[in-house]
Amino acid sequence: QVQLVESGGGVVQTGGSLRLSCAASGRTLSNYAMGWFRQAPGKEREFVAGIKWSADNTYYADFVKGRFTISRDNAKNAVYLQMNRLNPEDTAGYYCAAVVCPQFTSLSYCLTARTWTDWGQGTQVTVSS
Repeated sequence: QVQLVESGGGVVQTGGSLRLSCAASGRTLSNYAMGWFRQAPGKEREFVAGIKWSADNTYYADFVKGRFTISRDNAKNAVYLQMNRLNPEDTAGYYCAAVVCPQFTSLSYCLTARTWTDWGQGTQVTVSS
């Protein structure tokens, strides 16, 4: 099991930026990929971005490409989501999650075909117009 704790949410104006952090602990993280999801009130949870611990591969939902950047710091066991040019449609609870993704398994396969097993408690992002 991987323990995940998110931070960095808040209220920001349209066009502003926020950086979310996810602190991870527990199992051997190199065997996992990490992802950010979000869920707005009344809407289904949706995938935002993903990254492997063991490689630099990243994957983004179309609606955040060019605006959001996912990164990790292996020394700190932390994953980040830099969010730029925010708009009110980005308002949601943002959640960090982990999925088993061994070293030689493609990131896209892990993100789409495997079950996300561990979740953080979430951090709220509100973008005002």
